[in-house]
Amino acid sequence: MRRREFIGLISGAIAASPLIARAQQSGPVRRVAVLMNTAANDVEGQERMNAFLQRLQDLGWIEGRNVHVDTRWASGLAGGYRNSATELVALMPEVILANGTPAVAPLLEVTSTIPIVFVVVIDPVGAGFVASLAKPGGNATGFTLYEYSMGGKWLELLKEIAPHVTRAAVLRDPAVASGLGLFGAAQAVAPSLRMELTPVDVRDAGEIERGVAGFARSSNGGLIVTGSAAAFSHRELIIDLAARYRLPTIFPSRVQVALGGLASYGPDQIDPYRRAAEYVDRILKGERPSGLPVQAPTKFDLVINLKTAKELGINVPQSLLARADEVIE
Repeated sequence: MRRREFIGLISGAIAASPLIARAQQSGPVRRVAVLMNTAANDVEGQERMNAFLQRLQDLGWIEGRNVHVDTRWASGLAGGYRNSATELVALMPEVILANGTPAVAPLLEVTSTIPIVFVVVIDPVGAGFVASLAKPGGNATGFTLYEYSMGGKWLELLKEIAPHVTRAAVLRDPAVASGLGLFGAAQAVAPSLRMELTPVDVRDAGEIERGVAGFARSSNGGLIVTGSAAAFSHRELIIDLAARYRLPTIFPSRVQVALGGLASYGPDQIDPYRRAAEYVDRILKGERPSGLPVQAPTKFDLVINLKTAKELGINVPQSLLARADEVIE
């Protein structure tokens, strides 16, 4: 091929590329819905949402170009989930991202056909969301947070970081199966640690304040905060109460420790949103949720706040600090 012909060919391809790009963008705009469990102005909720949208973009789904994302923020309120679920299903999206157990249940009540990808859900089989982890079978699949046995691990961690503790209040949401399951797992471990457990419900701020204040009237106490939308929404209140009553507290995720909590053990709670975007991508390209296995986290992090430990008069064992994935000072 002559040089002049070659240059002409390249120039033509360059000139045509914007037309090709416009042709690719001229297809139908796909519709995705998201039901989040926090308020719209919640910083952590926004970070999780941004992780999901960024991964979608990495996969070629650009908001306003080839995909439109409708989002509802339930603010951890039961009524907010139900109303938002109904609104989103009425928009007829091709797939819905559901954040947490309280978001999945009402969605499945109003649709059995629209694919649902869930994140940070505990025991989706027990909750009836899927037939099995390997073969979900219905219109929902997604990513679990951890198993019920985590309740026992948190209790063991509390005893290790604060050996003087002989009593633990377990903050849980009794309205979801995981609240009961995690408390039950902690109860199974308690006798071997010579610990006495007290459940404290977290349905609203007043309930949390009364429960923790009543528990703190006796000495040698500590707290375990189980993962739930309600506990996450009231995380700053719980951290303040733990400091006020000088109660060593174990949290389910790093964010609470960064805000002043003592310690946490659990999986990264941002990464599931990126992985969920990959499932959304696969569904938009034709795969069915019934054939996408539910996935569990593979890495769990131990985070310790040394400043909070010093304020509580706790000398964290060196063996525990050596195992920590992050120490905040």
